[in-house]
Amino acid sequence: MKKVSTGQLPWNRSLIIIPTYNEIDNIERMIDTIFGKYPEVSLLIIEDGSPDGTADVVKKKMESNENLHIIERTGKLGLGTAYITGFKWALENKYDFVFEMDCDFSHDPDAVKDLLAAAQENDLVIGSRYIDGIRIINWPFRRLLLSYCASIYTRFMTGIPVLDTTGGFKCFTRKALEAINLNKIISNGYIFQLELNYKVWDRGLKVKEVPIIFYERRDGQSKMGGGIIFEALFNVVKLRVLKLLGLLNS
Repeated sequence: MKKVSTGQLPWNRSLIIIPTYNEIDNIERMIDTIFGKYPEVSLLIIEDGSPDGTADVVKKKMESNENLHIIERTGKLGLGTAYITGFKWALENKYDFVFEMDCDFSHDPDAVKDLLAAAQENDLVIGSRYIDGIRIINWPFRRLLLSYCASIYTRFMTGIPVLDTTGGFKCFTRKALEAINLNKIISNGYIFQLELNYKVWDRGLKVKEVPIIFYERRDGQSKMGGGIIFEALFNVVKLRVLKLLGLLNS
């Protein structure tokens, strides 16, 4: 990949989407960190009715930053629907590069520039935890094993040539988002990430992984729930069947 300096990157055409639910411990620091590093980028918070006052913090910060935006929803409606809402807003507002990112600092804000640089030559760039070895800090062995085995399973079932199939730190080009039907996404939990990757790849677009270091959240509570494994097992099979029938992107 050709080296591109941070100053040459199209920050004014880039949007970072961060879903939040009870992120009062992280949200102000994340906003300040993002704009401290990338003053021209836009940031969209998808806020799912946090009772801890997360939305109030965002609205206060909006008073002094025109590049900060919020969409408030009525309840905890899920990761997938949050990103779909953000993607549609990004397309309506003419952004060319759209990021997914967590609020808990498990995704290092320093790596945003690396994803955007790679997106100048690729349609979807995935921040990969499994390039050049396993790049995860402070996960318990059981969770690490579950995540790694899930990546192996999803690659086997779908044939997608991506090592980190379920990672949630990525950058889409406008071309990639327009290539998939955002109204026909069947997943809402963490397997939602695989579905997006699979559908972009199925369109023949360029998918690139770049290495990142993934950190376990420092503050707040994990949103990992018990239904994730069942959804993953069922939806991976469903996605594969849809591809075999030629209906994956219909």
